[in-house]
Amino acid sequence: MTTAKPSFWNPAEATRPEGDARLRAPSAQRNRDAILAVLRDVLPANGLVLEIASGSGEHALHFAQALPSLTFQPSDPSPDARASIAAWSAESGLANILPPIEIDASGDAWPALAPAAILCINMIHIAPWKATEGLFRHAGALLAGGAPLCLYGPFRRPGRELEPGNLAFDESLRSRNPGWGLRDLGAVTALAQVSGFGAPDIVEMPANNLSVIFRKR
Repeated sequence: MTTAKPSFWNPAEATRPEGDARLRAPSAQRNRDAILAVLRDVLPANGLVLEIASGSGEHALHFAQALPSLTFQPSDPSPDARASIAAWSAESGLANILPPIEIDASGDAWPALAPAAILCINMIHIAPWKATEGLFRHAGALLAGGAPLCLYGPFRRPGRELEPGNLAFDESLRSRNPGWGLRDLGAVTALAQVSGFGAPDIVEMPANNLSVIFRKR
């Protein structure tokens, strides 16, 4: 019996061929279709979708190709990531993916946007907790009532032991940075509620990940 490869974002996996700005993340190839299937049921028919921590840009590209009535705004605090996003976007020729912008989830100010939805894939466990606080604070300020904030990644769940793969990943993250690690879904939900969101819809995903969808009250 073979064990499925995890589909969480692991920065150490990302590769870039010499002379090519485009980063390639194997996890994005593995999980993009499963995430897209959830987003088809969650995202509005049209409007602006802001992605926080877009990483290589492969998710934004895939979603923009599949959902042409939506406009995608990728963002990332990393110059290398923004260069990768721009390169993927330029190659695609898609008109519904905008140039990447710099957003630090934990920063005091975000650009004055009016997104119909916000995506955040595989960020909150590879960032300090203040990034999760900033994500919900700013999302709560930007989103209109009923609009979704969609998270994806591995989580700790109340009353459940971590799966072996997620436990090993959590230990690896914490060894690299004590402020990183899989987040407790109860703590994330409590933070969401004080930021103006309702209880989440939770979708079980491959490789022991979750899609967690919060909607602005």
